[in-house]
Amino acid sequence: MLCSLSIRDIVLIEKLTLGFNKGLNVLTGETGAGKSILLDALGFALGQKVRRNLVRAGADGGNVVAEFSVASDHPVHNVLRDLDLSVDGGDIILRRNASADGPSRAFVNDQRVSTNALQQVGAMLVEVHGQHDDRGLLSPRAHRPLLDAFGGLDRRVAAVRTAWTGWKTAERALDEAQTALATAAAEADFLRHSVAELEKLAPESGEEEVLDSRRRLIRQAVGLSEEINRAADQLSTQGAEGLISEALSRLTHIAEKAEGRLEGTIAAVDRTLTELGEAQSGLSALHDALRFDPGELEAVEERLFAIRGLARKHNVQPDELPSLAERMVTQLTMIDAGEDRIEVLKAELDAAKKTYDQAAEDLSRRRVDQGARLDEAVTGELKPLKMENARFLTTLEPTEPGPEGTDAVRFTAAINPGAPAGPIDRIASGGELSRFLLALKVQLAAQSDGLTMIFDEIDRGVGGATANAVGRRLAQLANAGQVLVVTHSPQVAALGDHHFQISKNSVDGLALTDVDMLDPDQRRDEIARMLAGGEVTDAARLAADALLAEARAAYLI
Repeated sequence: MLCSLSIRDIVLIEKLTLGFNKGLNVLTGETGAGKSILLDALGFALGQKVRRNLVRAGADGGNVVAEFSVASDHPVHNVLRDLDLSVDGGDIILRRNASADGPSRAFVNDQRVSTNALQQVGAMLVEVHGQHDDRGLLSPRAHRPLLDAFGGLDRRVAAVRTAWTGWKTAERALDEAQTALATAAAEADFLRHSVAELEKLAPESGEEEVLDSRRRLIRQAVGLSEEINRAADQLSTQGAEGLISEALSRLTHIAEKAEGRLEGTIAAVDRTLTELGEAQSGLSALHDALRFDPGELEAVEERLFAIRGLARKHNVQPDELPSLAERMVTQLTMIDAGEDRIEVLKAELDAAKKTYDQAAEDLSRRRVDQGARLDEAVTGELKPLKMENARFLTTLEPTEPGPEGTDAVRFTAAINPGAPAGPIDRIASGGELSRFLLALKVQLAAQSDGLTMIFDEIDRGVGGATANAVGRRLAQLANAGQVLVVTHSPQVAALGDHHFQISKNSVDGLALTDVDMLDPDQRRDEIARMLAGGEVTDAARLAADALLAEARAAYLI
């Protein structure tokens, strides 16, 4: 619900704050008073295109603030979440600033947003209709959603949308599998040859490093053996071992004469001789270990070079060859089993298509049924609106399958008896179109809960009993929430729950538009003015009293 509208320095409005309530809010005033300015200002706050010279003459900029109160389950919250906007409580404040020489700036609860985002939020809060409405009756794109909303077909539409997604997903899966199979089949010979090479060589992870280390060791072995032999000779009896043994013999021979003073030295020399023996054993073992088969180096190098060559061929590291072999085997398995997989995917696609066809066919039948019900309901509404001979017709034609089904829905009408039906916007006059729109909106009132509806001079071209019927239906719509109507009809104005008068005044030589909420006496005079068309007379006031009394009686019935 629109709670308040604040306007500053917009066209002829210097500063204005209006509070609105639930029910039917009527806005009246003399021609040229500025009723369109008020709607333009609200449209600006809702993100609509900026008109030229929007900012009041002499002002640097202006702004419009529209405050709404919405329930926690209002659909606008889904839009806010999609836009990543946070809202505290149940109030949503739309604000848009206009500059005299620059772009506008938009805000939702003081969070800067794009104009497109403001439009998305605004469209969930307010619906504007007039004689040249281009979003409802005149837009075929809106007809199918309107029919579905009237018929309560949301669940079936969701089923069709889900089936469509499943069908297209299965279609993509089959296309991808067929493309992959064709690509893989073209490489099958290469894969089989490569797998054979890899399986024959059977490389292992880390093997290249082991072979490289072994190769270096073998190539260095000859030089190492010669040095080890020289060291062993120097430690043998011809070298250090002989000298130490001779020294130990001499010390042992004189030990008794030294009266124990050589015991430590003899023990140390004995340990040295023992450790020398261990060193000789170690050298001998190492020498044995460095004895290689003359053909081993050739074998090691051959395998090492084969592994490295295969890695270069496939542009991988040597350690990745085992996993490469596994992937290639998997690809070959997929190729071999590819035809079977294709058949499975074809069956799944056929099943998904059948599910979609069934869901779309069921939805089409329901749309036909609900279209007939809507035609009867809207046509019945046209009779009180003094269009007894008019018929409202919903036509369904097959169209390309899509997420919303296979139906193209269009609202048509026949104005005169025996005349063929045609698009409403081509055969209906402005007043007739307004009444068609109103009749349709009355039938869709249950789907408009929580939406502020604005009707701009929808009663133009009608009067008397017809205007009264229009007003009653506007009041009926207002029972579902909030309706604002700009009207020249006293019959409509008399049915309002709240009455605002728009006037133009001159202040310091400048024309300014103002809006006042009328009390009962002021309201009586305004309706009298609308009836009289000029000076308010006592007779006009009595006629206004009669209209107001009739309106009150209508609410009591």
